[in-house]
Amino acid sequence: MLNQLRDIVEHVSRVEDIHQALEVFVKRTCDAINSECCTIYLSNHQKQRLELMATKGLTFSGERLHIGFQEGLVGLVHRTAEPLNIAKASLHPDFKLFPQLGEEVYQAFLATPIVHRKRMLGVVVIQQKKPRLFSDIEESFLVTLAAQLAVLIVSEQQQGKWLLQERRGTDNVVTGLSACNGIAIGPIWRGNDEPLLSDVSPASAVDVEKDKEWLLVAVESALKEFRRLRKQLDSDLNKDALAIFDLFTHLLNDPKLRGDLLSQIEKGDTADWALRQVIERYSNHFARMSDIYLQQRSQDVRELGQRLLYFLNHSQVQEVKLEKPVIFVVNELTTTLLASVPREMLLGVVSTQGGVNSHAAILSRALGIPSVIGPNLKGVEDGKSIILDGYNGEVLVNPTYLEMSEYQQLLSEEQEVRSMVESELCLPAVTLDKAPITILLNTGLGIDVSYFLNDVIDGIGLYRTEISFIVKQAFPSEDEQVETYRKVLAYSQDKPVVMRTLDVGGDKSLPYFPMEEENPFLGWRGIRFTLDHPDIFLIQVRAMMRASIGQKNELNILLPMVSGTPELDSSLSLIAQAYHEVALTYPQVKKPKVGIMLEVPSMIYLLPAIAKRIDFVSVGTNDLTQYLLAVDRNNSQVSELYEVVHPAVLLALKQIQVACEDANLPVSVCGELAGDPIGVLMLLGLGFTQLSMSSANVANIKYVIRQSNLEDLKTLANVATTQSYASEVHQLAFDYLEHRGLAGFVRPGKH
Repeated sequence: MLNQLRDIVEHVSRVEDIHQALEVFVKRTCDAINSECCTIYLSNHQKQRLELMATKGLTFSGERLHIGFQEGLVGLVHRTAEPLNIAKASLHPDFKLFPQLGEEVYQAFLATPIVHRKRMLGVVVIQQKKPRLFSDIEESFLVTLAAQLAVLIVSEQQQGKWLLQERRGTDNVVTGLSACNGIAIGPIWRGNDEPLLSDVSPASAVDVEKDKEWLLVAVESALKEFRRLRKQLDSDLNKDALAIFDLFTHLLNDPKLRGDLLSQIEKGDTADWALRQVIERYSNHFARMSDIYLQQRSQDVRELGQRLLYFLNHSQVQEVKLEKPVIFVVNELTTTLLASVPREMLLGVVSTQGGVNSHAAILSRALGIPSVIGPNLKGVEDGKSIILDGYNGEVLVNPTYLEMSEYQQLLSEEQEVRSMVESELCLPAVTLDKAPITILLNTGLGIDVSYFLNDVIDGIGLYRTEISFIVKQAFPSEDEQVETYRKVLAYSQDKPVVMRTLDVGGDKSLPYFPMEEENPFLGWRGIRFTLDHPDIFLIQVRAMMRASIGQKNELNILLPMVSGTPELDSSLSLIAQAYHEVALTYPQVKKPKVGIMLEVPSMIYLLPAIAKRIDFVSVGTNDLTQYLLAVDRNNSQVSELYEVVHPAVLLALKQIQVACEDANLPVSVCGELAGDPIGVLMLLGLGFTQLSMSSANVANIKYVIRQSNLEDLKTLANVATTQSYASEVHQLAFDYLEHRGLAGFVRPGKH
């Protein structure tokens, strides 16, 4: 039956609409097993029932069929999470006849649960009127199909294309994914519909030269708008969030992109059809990457194309005029759409599609706009008041009086906390028992100079140099890199800067140097790639040293993905070579400090042996966690096993901290754990005093530090490392925060 299985999966996967895909599934399954009836029920956990979503063979009257989790044979399969194969269903003690069904009882009954990562999604059933037991082969066939169906359902949910709308008793909650925490209450507004790039059809140009001119005018209009938006938002946002406009400007000024667009028109295509083809080609390059951050750049390229299409159809931007603040509802959130609405008129955002790591989502977080991705509010008219819960990723469409009062109270508390945190941003990060904590910045696209001018942070703990490589169409020259790094050092005033050498390979390929591997996270990446290309490594290190000449701050070079002493020694040898080469021309150059990014577990055990070779350590908790737990954090099948406060991770961090302290080696943490309030409690308790994070987390983390007692945190961390479950560690930290009135920083939502 293998061929039939492949045939069903292939046909179902080709159908874009999930509901139609389920209809195809039941029909083809009936044909494959030669049964008279196939039905799919999906779980509604809020209402504790199974809802019929697709069937071939059942006919019923009245409202759509629902089966309670405690009802009938289908409910039994859901409760036990095991297949059930019965020759004569009516004799089973759990059998229940539903009066809505208009035909005689089906006797032969085979059902299997639809399960994904231990979560019950539903039940698939096949039936026949004549009593018989289905064969082992048929049962195995259905179990395999159910597993494939589970993957399809979850995939659609994660992409925001379709979500099973589990509703509470008031039938008013639509579930999505949180893109930015917060509460918003107000009327929805859909704005003005824009032409979609995906709707552009093949067409031939009547006048090639006119189409080329048409396109170039659109490019100039877009450039003008991006410059305007960047200037408009400059005082409101950190530079990391604003950098998307720099990226757009860079791409539009790139001769290769313009050349590809004009070449496509010269082949005879209209400007809009040429635009769609080229943008999809560029976008697909990023989409194929494994790294979730770079995957989201695919969306940014599509946004750029979408904006160019807008200017192919409009000579200028249409001004948005609103009489009162609204919750913006869009098909797919983009930075330009977000920036087009005055901030004071924007309460929140609901995006039907998109990703939580897209630049638009990053921008919404930088602006502090509560955002949810995924909910379909198609039937909700403009102007209707809703509640947006950015903590839970939910939208309440018809809120009750009680819910409205509850969320108004949450909103008031949230605004008080935000105001208090922002007012104390410039205060030092010192615990209640007077322990100073160093706060550093993770960055890669832009830098907020005000953070340095106002002493908000103590330096740059991680500058991701690969970002400037990725947006290019060829390896940047040494002089180009010098200019980039000099700006970073200059912006940082007199504070230290840690620059990570090129961290690409495997999951982060360059547009001009594609790489494909079966297992990219264990492959050719980080220092492994640059040591195989010493020319690239030497050029970059020389550029860093040249950029540091005449600067007041200290340059530190960080080596990524080091897994053994030979890699470290080879890197140090090349850095020494680069230093002597630069010193020949610039004798005033200072030798930079060199450290490793500790993200490969093998280096934990080698720390005592290599301590005298290096000047500092930076712990990359993201990769360290996934390597320790053998979990690909970007793989939805196992991502729930990626526990940032897993007891084993905490024990590894403790071992790192002790080894560095014994060797008198400065150590910082630059992974996402350093920007998470619960993670920070653990890190401080384990003895880490240098934390590097994204700019969006600085205010909250500094406030949490100032409300915490270091001695208490040491006790907390000691208890945490004795726990067996990550959930127990999380609860310990949450209780600590709650006791100090800080639970709002990690509020899971209140219902």
